Parts: sequence; C-alpha cells; structure tokens
Amino acid sequence: MGGNDDGDSFVRYGIDDRPPLGKSLLLGAQHYLTMVGANIAVPLLLAGAMGMPEEVIPRFVGTFFVVSGIATLAQTTFGNRYPIVQGAPFSMLAPALAVIGVVTANPPEGIVAWRAALLQLQGAIIVSALAEVAIGYLGLVGRLRKHLSPVVIVPVIVLIGLSLFNAPEITTTDQNWWLVGLTLVTIVLFSQYFGEKSKVFQLFPVLLGIVVAWILAAALSVLGVFGADAPGYVDLASVAAADPVHLIYPLQWGVPSVTPAFVIGMLAGIAASIVESIGDYHAVARLSGMGAPSSERMNHGIGMEGLMNVFSGVMGTGGSTSYSENIGAIGLTGVASRYVVQIGAALMILVGFVGYFGQLVATIPNPIIGGLYIAMFAQIVGVGLSNLKYVDLDSSRNIFIIGIALFSGLAVPEYLRSVGSATALQQGLADSFLLGPLLGADVVANTLYVIGSTGMAVGGLVAFFLDNSIAGTAAERGLTAWEEATEADAEFTSAYDRFVSDEEPTRTD
Repeated sequence: MGGNDDGDSFVRYGIDDRPPLGKSLLLGAQHYLTMVGANIAVPLLLAGAMGMPEEVIPRFVGTFFVVSGIATLAQTTFGNRYPIVQGAPFSMLAPALAVIGVVTANPPEGIVAWRAALLQLQGAIIVSALAEVAIGYLGLVGRLRKHLSPVVIVPVIVLIGLSLFNAPEITTTDQNWWLVGLTLVTIVLFSQYFGEKSKVFQLFPVLLGIVVAWILAAALSVLGVFGADAPGYVDLASVAAADPVHLIYPLQWGVPSVTPAFVIGMLAGIAASIVESIGDYHAVARLSGMGAPSSERMNHGIGMEGLMNVFSGVMGTGGSTSYSENIGAIGLTGVASRYVVQIGAALMILVGFVGYFGQLVATIPNPIIGGLYIAMFAQIVGVGLSNLKYVDLDSSRNIFIIGIALFSGLAVPEYLRSVGSATALQQGLADSFLLGPLLGADVVANTLYVIGSTGMAVGGLVAFFLDNSIAGTAAERGLTAWEEATEADAEFTSAYDRFVSDEEPTRTD
C-alpha cells in the first residue's frame, strides 16, 4: 500500500499491479458501474434531441458502450497509460446539441431528420478531432499547458455542467416531479449520508439511485398507476421483444456529412475536452501515487483521445473523453491498476453488443434521467470549482476573470436561444452591421450560432484571453502549484519502453 504525494490517499493496487483475474473482473466491472449513468445519459439526450425512433435507441446506446470500451483499451495501452476510463463527453454535448438543433430545424430532402443530424454530428466530430490528434502528437499540449491555468479551467468545467441546466428532461412542463425528486434524493442519500457506512453506497450511488427509482416506476406501470403515455411509464414488454444481439459496425448510420460551420463549432467542444482531460490527468496521477503528468504523457493522452474521437465519429456516437467518475472510484477504493480498467473495458465491449441491455436502458423514463442529470451535472460543476484551491482567491484579477467568464458563458448562449436559430441570427447580422452581406453569410451565421450556443466555449475563450493578457504571476494564477510535482518526460518514456519490452511488474495477491 502506498500514498500519493499529497498524503491524502492510499493505493491498494498501483498502476502496474495485476490482481488475480477473478478479482480483476469484479474490480473492472466496478470501475465501469461508477460511470455507466453518464455514459447512458449522453446518448439518451442526443437521441431525444434528434427525435430518434425508440427501436433504434438501444443500438445507439450499445454503440456508445462499444466505443467506450475500445477507447479505454487504446488509452490505457498506447495513450497516457493511466488507469482512466474513456466515455461519452459532456464537454462536447452542448455543441452537438447546437448542431442537431440547426439540422433538425431544416433537414435536407430525401433523408429523415434524425439521421441527417447524426451524420452531420459524425462529420463534425471526425474532422474536428483531427485537430486534437495534431495538438497531441505534435507536442502542442505541453507548450499550451503553461497558458491553461486553473483560472481558465475552472470556468470551462463549471460551464459544462451549467450549460445543461435547462435540458428538457428537467424543465419540461409535462413532468413527473415525484420521480425526479425520488431519483435525486436517493442519489444524495447513498452518496452523501450512507457512503461512510457501506462501500456499496460509496461506489454505486448513481446506479443505485437509478435502480430504486426504476423499480418503483416499473411497479407503478405494471399496476396501471402510470399510463402508457404518462411521464414515468416503463415499457417492460419492449425488453423481451428486443434483438438479442446488436450489429454494431463502422458507418452503420451512413456516410458522415461535413459542414465547415459545424466543424468549427465542434472544435470548441474538442478544446473544452482537452482542458477537462488535462485536469483529469492531474487528478488520476495524484490519486495513483504518482507525480503530476509530464508533457510527454499528456501529449500521448490527448493524441489518443483525438484518434478515439475520430473512431467514435466513424462508429456514430457523440465523441470520447476521459471520465472523472472512475477517478473518484480510485480515490475511494485505492485500486489504480490499469489492468483492472482494461478488464472492465473488455466487459463493456461485450455488454454493448447485447440487445436486451440496450433496450433495458431505453426503458428508463425521462423523469429518472432528469434526476440523474441534476446530480451528475451538479457534480461536474463541483469538480470544476474544486480547482480553485490552486488559485490565489485574494487576487482581484482572478476573481474578475472567473466571474466574467462564467457570466459570458451563461449569457451569450441564453441570448442565442432567444434568437432561436442560425437563420434568425443571419438575418439579424445582415440588418445590424454595415458588412451585412459578409456577416450574414450562412457559414458565418452558423459558426457564430454553434460557438455562441456552447457555454464552455464562450467562457473558455474569454478566460483564456483575459488570463493571458492581464498581468499576473504564475503563483497567483495557480500554475506554480501544478508544476511542483510533475514527472519528467524521461520517466514516461522509460515506463513506455518497459511496456513495449513486456517488463511490467505483476502482483497476484
């Protein structure tokens, strides 16, 4: 058993340790269970926004699980080699919803709206992810890191959560608030009040909250309390009628479409994902008993995330990024073994192809998803705010930058929601500016609408510009604290060479 540099965590299994196979299977499944709620929430939200038919949703969800498992294997084996799970990103969700909103409002002829939106989303992710590949493998992350202080990262991550406070699963007028409340209350009880009494509650509060609420909703549906059209209804018959196996393969929805404005908008989500992942790398390193990640390790990690985003676009999902949920599991259990995470990834690939599981997920009612969103998005906000511990909060410059970035990230998207569409924005630009014909062009209007609708992009750009233009010391901005315990590039290179020569240490106790 070891500790990290801060001395506030323990490690039962280190990164290179390999527990026995039976134990690894359980521990690997546990890692995925801590993030399964989020990996379900993203495809369900995207499917709802696209108007995807119910019979297609299980296969769509299953694709997310397959991509998540393959991306995790790639990252832990050839990427940064941290025990970090890859899953559906919240950071790319806002620009994805903006793209979907534009396409579904004016779908092209000859193709159903949901498929047209998904193909445009795939194209935007594939092309924009190529920039992430270049940023990582060309070594730009290490050079950019000194410009991405916590003053920039805090608004970006906070806005990832706040940008989804008005999701229809939460704010719709036709809502079962009792079921929303039950889901939220059970998650809070299990995670905050009962967690110290049981490891089960510590590890699976979100999953347990969903299960409790779903069982109640299913029982009330069977008893006839919830009608078939009522919010909260669970269609159990659809599970038995599901296909046993999903045929998941590349380009399964068709050939992706590429629109420059959507690509530019998705770059904002990619940028937010990079910033979020940099924070995740620091957290997993600290909890795994290692020094802060070197530039070389971060370059490999971001480069691999880019490749897996390209892969996710080809497969037809909403992207892939590092997950904070399983980092928390490492802190709770002390299990930091990459081997355990790889075993869990293999299990997730297998589960993704099982049709019954995907259909079971699709029966989760919107009110339960709404309660899950409140808990999960609030957690993301909290994770972002926790980075303030590195920043000098007595500095008026820091307070100003964080405040104006957060306000801008909330206000600009809200304004564009009131505008209603890129077409309306285009008309407004044409009527309001001397350069109307240029600023009113489709590509400009769509680009401004997609970027402006993405809160973390607006807030991140504002914070990045101000933090790097207003005078401030490295210690004041929080950069000094991040650099105090950083591993040397040679350490990662040496570890990678040992992996290639198959000389990793093994524990079997």
